[in-house]
Amino acid sequence: MGELKFIGKRVVYLAVMLFGVATLVFILTKMIPGDPVVANLSQRALNDPEIVAAYRARHGLDQPLIVQYFYYIRNLLHFDLGTSIRTSRPVLDDLARCYPATLELALFSIVIASLFGILFAIISAIRRNSVIDQAVRAVSVTGVSIPAFWFALLMLYFFYYKLKIFPGPGRLSNSFSAPQTVTGMYVLDSLLEGNTVKAMDALRHLILPSIVLAAFTMGLITRTTRSNLLDALSTDYVRTAKAKGLNSICLILKHALGNALIPVITVFGMEIGSLIAFTTVTETIFSWPGLGKLLIDSINSVDRPVIVAYLILTTVLFVFINFVVDLLYTVIDPRIKFR
Repeated sequence: MGELKFIGKRVVYLAVMLFGVATLVFILTKMIPGDPVVANLSQRALNDPEIVAAYRARHGLDQPLIVQYFYYIRNLLHFDLGTSIRTSRPVLDDLARCYPATLELALFSIVIASLFGILFAIISAIRRNSVIDQAVRAVSVTGVSIPAFWFALLMLYFFYYKLKIFPGPGRLSNSFSAPQTVTGMYVLDSLLEGNTVKAMDALRHLILPSIVLAAFTMGLITRTTRSNLLDALSTDYVRTAKAKGLNSICLILKHALGNALIPVITVFGMEIGSLIAFTTVTETIFSWPGLGKLLIDSINSVDRPVIVAYLILTTVLFVFINFVVDLLYTVIDPRIKFR
């Protein structure tokens, strides 16, 4: 009964949140400077009033704002995000085309950030106040502080241009064609195709943008986990276990880490959403054809339907992740109950 009540509250919360965000997004996108007609039609077409009028009518730009708003809400209720002004394709098709690239990049970044973030935190906690601890803390602060665009340019300059260790921008080398689409993720699709060479090339293209995208999250996870581990190691039950002869690694892995990760789940959940939703800078610099690059292209062409769809998708993503995080709390910590 408690579970159903909890889920019901979350569904109501999601509905209210989406309505508020949808209304706010509509208002904000109408305040974006620029005219989509001017941004998307050629100069010759702009000189023809009939073409301009037909273009406005086709995209509903000739209607009063209140009428546009009601059509907009009605379409959202029917899961119709409209047609892209820039590509003349359904917005859902554009999102479906770009989303797998962003998801592949985000998942790889999440793996890097989680593994190295928790590993560095454990090492730092075990070797507290040592040179290794100071080095880990310096790396984590750097990861949190360094601007993504500058870090991305540095990675390209040294590892692609100078050292030629990793390939440059894009998802595949020019010698390969895109694999047959199954999931939209090039590494997985290449493996399903049976082409391991192409899969390795796609994986190598993932490394640099994934490191750039994972830097902030890894630094945040390292700092948060280290702090929580040190608090857990000072508790009575851990000191008792240490008095019985357990070494530091067993103490952390068997007794301290589980409790230390409970607060980290919130940070981790929000950062997963950020890695998926806010890849704009990384995707632009690495020419990665995902949602971030789609958003930049849409802003440049004042493509309001795509901008609106992107923001609503981001909202749904964060609300869903918060819901999953709340469920995970009850799994990891039995003291937490549904309410």
